[in-house]
Amino acid sequence: MVATKPVDFRKGHDGLVALVKNELNKDPFTGTVFVFRSRKADRLKLIDWDSSGIVMAYKRLEERTFTWPAIKDGLMALTHA
Repeated sequence: MVATKPVDFRKGHDGLVALVKNELNKDPFTGTVFVFRSRKADRLKLIDWDSSGIVMAYKRLEERTFTWPAIKDGLMALTHA
């Protein structure tokens, strides 16, 4: 699931889990990967439950930005395709 609105990138594991539960109204402990972007769209954070804990991955682009859907409230679901 892709959160289409930028998030505060000072948030860590617990802050992003709280955001998924309270603002996106989703269960972060299902194995779904949640993707968050920074305001400038040059950084991503992903969180995922791996059955033993929350895993967070972080990616920062040095010279470009990620292509991103229009900024709006809500989520966008992605498929493997």
